[in-house]
Amino acid sequence: MNILYTSDNNFVPQIAAAICSVCENNRDVDEINFYLFAQEITKKNIESLSKFVESYKRNLYVTELDDLRNYFDFDFDTAGWRPIVLARLLLDRLLPEEVERLIYLDGDTIVRGSLVELWETDMHGLAIGASTEPTVGKDTIEILELGNYPYINAGVLLIDLKMWREQHLGDRIIGYYRDKKGQLFANDQDAINGAMKGEIYILSPKYNF
Repeated sequence: MNILYTSDNNFVPQIAAAICSVCENNRDVDEINFYLFAQEITKKNIESLSKFVESYKRNLYVTELDDLRNYFDFDFDTAGWRPIVLARLLLDRLLPEEVERLIYLDGDTIVRGSLVELWETDMHGLAIGASTEPTVGKDTIEILELGNYPYINAGVLLIDLKMWREQHLGDRIIGYYRDKKGQLFANDQDAINGAMKGEIYILSPKYNF
């Protein structure tokens, strides 16, 4: 099982709590690999996280990123969010080729049960699975031109990364963000919704509580 987080140094305690919740509730899973896209995390904090993960006999792989603006060929405004939130759009560039499926979790997500059911979900030929977000406003629906398509919360994603790569979905989503002049309120979440409307497998609402 492969699980991805993104974080800067300020969010390390929350990431540790999130990882702990996964490990405590998934002890029967043979192998769990944690991947962390990190920005400006101190060496001490990375070492602490690594030792913590190792105490559960799990693996942690850290990819240290520089300025996120170096990965995009257009200007963007994250509306107060730290730019690290955009790192999940770079999955195909930053994760090893052998990673073909993963669960992305926001760092403030606490896992209260087994992830096996989510991990083994058949997405019926779609590359992204996510739960709907009932709090989305009408303005966002209109800006993204979603019509009757559901708006999803990107805080929990099941991703077929092999298909993501084959279909160049990262380029497609980033291209949508570029077309919107880098001006989307929920940044990457809005870009995923706008670019992938009608092509997202809808997961149970229990993954968005």
